[in-house]
Amino acid sequence: MTENNDTPPDRLSIHAYSADYNLDALQRGIGIRFNGERRTTVEEYCISEGWIKVQAGKSLDRKGRPMLLTLKGPVEAWFEDLGDDAPVAKAG
Repeated sequence: MTENNDTPPDRLSIHAYSADYNLDALQRGIGIRFNGERRTTVEEYCISEGWIKVQAGKSLDRKGRPMLLTLKGPVEAWFEDLGDDAPVAKAG
């Protein structure tokens, strides 16, 4: 699979301990639309599988990391540094 520099990766996490962490992509800024609504609290996403992960309040796991809820639905992502006409990565 070739990576397009104008669209974000299929999977991305903001946590450095995750295998899906990508500092270069995060530094560009990622916009997320989930179920048609712009979301700013997304910690991890997968476009092809159709899910996002968000914090579950202030709860922490046994390693002191935030507890995450997985929400399922259509996910769209784009690089915010490309402006309002940025190409959008979405499933299908």
